[in-house]
Amino acid sequence: MCKTIKQRVKFKAAPAIVYELVADSRKHTEVTGRKATISTKVGGTFSASGDDVSGVNVDLVPARRIVQAWRHRRFPEGVFSMAAVTLTPTPDGGTELVLTHRGVPKDLIPETEKNWRDQYWSKIKAYLDR
Repeated sequence: MCKTIKQRVKFKAAPAIVYELVADSRKHTEVTGRKATISTKVGGTFSASGDDVSGVNVDLVPARRIVQAWRHRRFPEGVFSMAAVTLTPTPDGGTELVLTHRGVPKDLIPETEKNWRDQYWSKIKAYLDR
């Protein structure tokens, strides 16, 4: 049984900047402190968090949307989830990011929710605040 993870986060940076921090290999690595290799093409592969996470880019719209067939190394063999990140500009010049992550195995949901918050959103905020 799977559940959808939904998280909403605001950042004090424009959508184009937030997009790059998530989707650019070098910047992603710099922000998280863990190696990331991310293709810039739809159909291209990615790996992040020191190869704990891997998958394929399904849709990439710079400064607006990232959709990936996504799997953690602890997922059962052959199981992928779908992670969609949408970026919307806010009136103050920032970004509202909405993560919709479907298909995560039930026993890994709490860990996956925590990892998104701790390994990505809080690290992006700290990076932008420096």
